[in-house]
Amino acid sequence: MQYLPFQNGPAMSRRAMLRRLGAGVGSVGLAGVMAQTGAFASSAVASGAVIRAPHFPCKAKRIIQLFMPGGPSHVDTFDYKPDIEKYHGQRPKEVDFKSLRNTKGGLFKSPFGFKQHGQSGKWVSDIFPHVAGCVDDICFIHSMYTDIPEHAGGIMMMNLGTLQPTRPSMGSWLVYGLGSVNQDLPGFVSMCPRAEPRCGRSNWGNAFLPGHYGGCHVNLGKMTSDSILRDLNPRVPRADQRRQADLLTQLNRLELQRQERDAGLESSIGAMEMAFRMQFAVPDAFDVTKESPETLALYGPGDFAKGCLIARRLSERGVRVVQLSISIDDYDIPWDTGHDDIIGGHKRLADACDQGIAALLRDLKGRGLLDETLVLWGGEFGRAPTSEGAKGRDHNHYGFTTWMAGGGVRGGLSYGATDNFGLRALENRMHVHDLHATVLHLMGLDHEKLTYRYSGRDYRLTDVSGRVVQDLIA
Repeated sequence: MQYLPFQNGPAMSRRAMLRRLGAGVGSVGLAGVMAQTGAFASSAVASGAVIRAPHFPCKAKRIIQLFMPGGPSHVDTFDYKPDIEKYHGQRPKEVDFKSLRNTKGGLFKSPFGFKQHGQSGKWVSDIFPHVAGCVDDICFIHSMYTDIPEHAGGIMMMNLGTLQPTRPSMGSWLVYGLGSVNQDLPGFVSMCPRAEPRCGRSNWGNAFLPGHYGGCHVNLGKMTSDSILRDLNPRVPRADQRRQADLLTQLNRLELQRQERDAGLESSIGAMEMAFRMQFAVPDAFDVTKESPETLALYGPGDFAKGCLIARRLSERGVRVVQLSISIDDYDIPWDTGHDDIIGGHKRLADACDQGIAALLRDLKGRGLLDETLVLWGGEFGRAPTSEGAKGRDHNHYGFTTWMAGGGVRGGLSYGATDNFGLRALENRMHVHDLHATVLHLMGLDHEKLTYRYSGRDYRLTDVSGRVVQDLIA
């Protein structure tokens, strides 16, 4: 399968675009979508609406990314290291390294208990009791490592595959490679409470890929039943809006014929059409009141639990990529509370997401969707086994844990390992590029063939490296 490069037209200002679209009720919905996403065609499908065949047969048809910004501590969650407790307070030479803040503390035993769960006997922290019940469906990767122990760079590496913010996100690459199934909904939806620079638009953006491959941002924390995306509500009868949209499309196509080629205008035409359809499809997809009392009880209360339920509803409606981030107290990198308080900070965050994550896995499995849905959990790096202050931990990019479930991965597997203290990945080391290559492979895409020519060179999600880790695949 070959991917033809798109010609990139000149940049178009928002004012110029709206002037082309026309001023009127019919364009209000699109303006609201643009204000949310920062790109005039972030949720349009245009030519990308066509489903594209994968490079090879695969199980996974969609992906839900549960992103944990801030660096969750692997040694306090899923990577049990009894030697930390054994040598608590000491600083062996194996952990005597320079950290981001150059902390000098000794080994800090986890304040949480660990127990074995499932047929696999997986050790899981007591702060994740619900997820612990799903370990036989989860493939844990304990040998992750990345390039930088700083949040902005680490978050971009995990979501863009690079330290530069001007590259397409993983979700955009997936929609570019596979297309969008549901023409009434975006191919890529990112739900997070805030659009901060460190955990924001670049992580669901399309960069130099055509606009309709970018993610559509939803502020989950401020979402109400009648305002999913700002101004995305029908204000006139559907038939009248259809006539308005058709007229604007005709006018834009006449202009397109005059110019012969204008990538911005082509995307604008698709964006108008998508905005029209989204006004009727989005409220239904986000209306969790239509779920049964049993399902609502399964997920439990809270914004993140609601986001997990909406992620399932979007996925079963054909949305290719759903990204869901967690936040507490309107803080954009919540797991970074680990600097000061592993005990309180991590417990609060685990309480906020544990039930929702487990419910998502069980719900997908019960509906027969888990085999076709890849669920990816993790942050940008982990945390050190040594102490920072009295009860905190510094960043650790040398070794950390992420996990996947469904979508053709081997459930009940613990892959790779850090050293006895959880500092460095030693066994079956796996870089972020390897993770991305494996995710693309699970979705049926060859990471070396999924390229886009821009500025004189072929770009890809994995840059010039990355390998598919076959041991993770069922």
